[in-house]
Amino acid sequence: ETYAIGGHNERRNLEVVQTICAHLDELAPNPAGGSYADLITFVEDRPGHDYRYAIDASKIERTLGWRPAETFESGLRKTVRWYLENRAWCDRVTRDRYQRERLGLTV
Repeated sequence: ETYAIGGHNERRNLEVVQTICAHLDELAPNPAGGSYADLITFVEDRPGHDYRYAIDASKIERTLGWRPAETFESGLRKTVRWYLENRAWCDRVTRDRYQRERLGLTV
């Protein structure tokens, strides 16, 4: 069986980024001042660019009785906190193979 797992928390991509910025503002204030949201820059959409992501988790809820333990906000806050507390791991990932290049582009 294949199950889609989600929390019925459809958000536009911009809303996700703004929420991450709000958590960073609280958990790791910008030493230069201002909000991290001020750093958001908009780029031209690429072909097939997704506006938002949505998951229908009704199958796993119906067949297995699964329910999300986190809300979107609480789960994202925990994720941001994890990255802040595990910067050495992040540094290793970016130092090795992944160089923050844009992935998923077609030529």
